[in-house]
Amino acid sequence: MSDLERARLWRPAALPGVELLKARYITHRFTLHAHEGYAIGLVLSGVEEFFYRGAVHRAGAGSLSTLNPEEVHDGYPGVPGGWSYRVLYPSVAFVSGIAAELMAGSGTPCFPEVLTHHPPTVALLRAAHAAAERGDDLASSTLARTAFAALLRRNAARRPPDAPVRDVGPSVRRAREILHERLVDPPTIEELARAVDASPFALIRSFKAATGLPPHAYLNTLRIMRARRLLQAGTPPAQVAGDVGFTDQAHLSRHFKRAVGVPPAAYQRAGTYKSGIGTPA
Repeated sequence: MSDLERARLWRPAALPGVELLKARYITHRFTLHAHEGYAIGLVLSGVEEFFYRGAVHRAGAGSLSTLNPEEVHDGYPGVPGGWSYRVLYPSVAFVSGIAAELMAGSGTPCFPEVLTHHPPTVALLRAAHAAAERGDDLASSTLARTAFAALLRRNAARRPPDAPVRDVGPSVRRAREILHERLVDPPTIEELARAVDASPFALIRSFKAATGLPPHAYLNTLRIMRARRLLQAGTPPAQVAGDVGFTDQAHLSRHFKRAVGVPPAAYQRAGTYKSGIGTPA
């Protein structure tokens, strides 16, 4: 990260189940990764480009990006000066709780459109984000719920409970289960292929087609997800590295920052965030 880049991530007490990021990136590039919850981004200046759902998207100032849980994406500068933005990462439970009061039907809310431009919704989300940064619990909790209600009414649909995100065949399904089970001691691609009765190249192709990532990158995404939960629980970063299968803390830090945007120690400190730091953008 260059000297001009900055990033702050925190978890406001008034918004349980929501993480907030305020950042300016110039050279930073996010690796392909996925989140357990949603990623809602508000670009303030510059341009961010990101790959999502098989295409590259350009998010300029005033745009709103809505990314669904567990869907692979990256992020990188779309212009030489990079971009600045505010991002809200609400959990599925947080969004579903609001949707239950607003939307008919069952299933997890999803956002069919990737990028939209609707100034009133953007203004509400930005105000909620800024209020949380100031430590104004009543304003941030009120504005956030109002903003997400507006976003859901305008942009969301229901994904039926039994609707698969992608067509995952039995070999890929079993390979994913093995990677979940062997997070710390993963098999080689040859061992993984034998375990699911496939050839290595066929498994790599089908796995990437189904998940958006090859097996090794999928494993790293699982490790980062697990690392986030351990860091939130107060586990020291050096111990987290070993617990999720990284070689050491430096190995964890490198992959963590490329997926989350801040180092593990800064992410852990987010749990003790105090209001009044910085000026809202």
